[in-house]
Amino acid sequence: MENNSNNLNQANTPMQNNIADDEIDLRELFTAIWQGKWIIIAITTLFAVASVFYAINQPNIYKSEALLAPAEQDQQGGLGALAGQFGGLASLAGVNLGASGGVDKTQMALEVLKSRQFTSEFIQKHNILPDLMAAKTWNRETNTVIYDEELYIAEQNKWIRKVELPFKSEPSMQEAYKEFSKIITTNKNTETGMVTVAIEHVSPFIAKQWVDWLVVDLNKTMKERDVVEANKSTQFLMNQLENTKIADIRTVLYKLVEEQAKTIMFANVRDEYVFKTIDPALVPEEKFKPKRALFVVIGTLLGGVLSAFFSLFKYFIKKK
Repeated sequence: MENNSNNLNQANTPMQNNIADDEIDLRELFTAIWQGKWIIIAITTLFAVASVFYAINQPNIYKSEALLAPAEQDQQGGLGALAGQFGGLASLAGVNLGASGGVDKTQMALEVLKSRQFTSEFIQKHNILPDLMAAKTWNRETNTVIYDEELYIAEQNKWIRKVELPFKSEPSMQEAYKEFSKIITTNKNTETGMVTVAIEHVSPFIAKQWVDWLVVDLNKTMKERDVVEANKSTQFLMNQLENTKIADIRTVLYKLVEEQAKTIMFANVRDEYVFKTIDPALVPEEKFKPKRALFVVIGTLLGGVLSAFFSLFKYFIKKK
C-alpha cells in the first residue's frame, strides 16, 4: 500500500508542477507592467492626443424635432359601420366594404415617410442634395453651410467627387436615400399615439426647415392619395348604380358615394390631414452631438488597455 501511495504521489507531482507553472502570479503581472511603464505612458498619451484631435475635428450636429398628433378622424372613413349594416347587400353588388378593423392612417403615413419614393421626391423637390451629401460644417456668424470641396463646388453648383462605376460624381437617389435614413428619426408613443419626427444636421436652421417641410409634404401626399382613391371609388360606384335596379343595393351604393364625398371634402378643407402639429420644430441652440469628452475618455482607456497588453506580451515573450 505504501509503495502504491508513493507511486501516486510521484505521478501527481509533475501535474501539480505544470499547473503551478501555468498560473499567473499577480506580482509578476505587476512587475511586467512596471517594466513597460514608459511604453504604456507613451502609447496612452498618443491615443489620448489622437482622440482629442479627432474629437475637435468632428463637426457639431444639431437635432430639431416636432411633436405630432394623429388628426382626429374616423380611421375607417365610415366604412366600418356600413360594413356591419350593409355588408351582405354590398357583396351582392360586388363591393367589398373591407374588414371592420379599418386602416391605421398614422402608421401608413410613417411608412410613407420612410419610403424611397417619398424621400427621393422630397430631396428633388426642395433641392437639398448638396446639403445632404456634401455639407461639412456650419458657420454660425454667416449662417452658411460649408461644403466639402473634394465633393462639391457650391459656386459652380458642380459635383466633383471621385467614385468608381456604377456611381457617378453626382450622388444618385439611392445613395441620398441611405444618407437621409441616417439623419431622420421617427418615434411613435404606443400609449398616447403621439409621433416625434426629428432631423440631424450640421446646420440647426436646415434641420428645423427640413422637419417643417417633411410634415407639410407628408400631409399633402397622404391627402392626394386619399383624394385620388376616393375619386376612383366614386366613379366605380356611379357605374354600379347605373347597372343596379335593386333598391336596397342602391341604398348601400349611395351611402358609399356619400362617404367618398366626405373624404374629398375633409381633404380639401384640412391642411393637417394626417398629423396635427402639437409642438413645432425649433432651431436648436445647443449641439446634439458629438460627445467630445466621451471620445477622449474612450480613446485614452483604449490606449491604456492596448499598451498594457503589449507590455505583458513583450515581457512573457522575453521570459520564454
